[in-house]
Amino acid sequence: MEDIIIVAVILIAATVGIFSAVRHFRGHGGCCGGGSYKPKKKKLKNILFRKVFIVDGMHCSHCKNRVEEVVNDLDGLSGNVNLKNGELIVSYSKNISDETLISRIEKAGYTVSAIKDYN
Repeated sequence: MEDIIIVAVILIAATVGIFSAVRHFRGHGGCCGGGSYKPKKKKLKNILFRKVFIVDGMHCSHCKNRVEEVVNDLDGLSGNVNLKNGELIVSYSKNISDETLISRIEKAGYTVSAIKDYN
């Protein structure tokens, strides 16, 4: 009887773990704190140009919100993350160096692996 109880507990724990892992890798889990926080969207009046930053380390909507907030906190920039592609699209109304933005993203715990022109 004790063996059956132990096996049942292990199966339940494994099921919960698998379910959580699937949600996490689909970007629905709260891997970095979760919650329903949404950063303020920022619209720029005069967009000079756009760039696409490939950001590694984003796994969920909380990660997306953190990266967008880092960009939106900078004057003259507005960011929008495509979590599925790991892309951050940045709109510029001022000329701000890539190094400034990259250092802020890295300070938040993510890595920029590439920068591309926006098509």
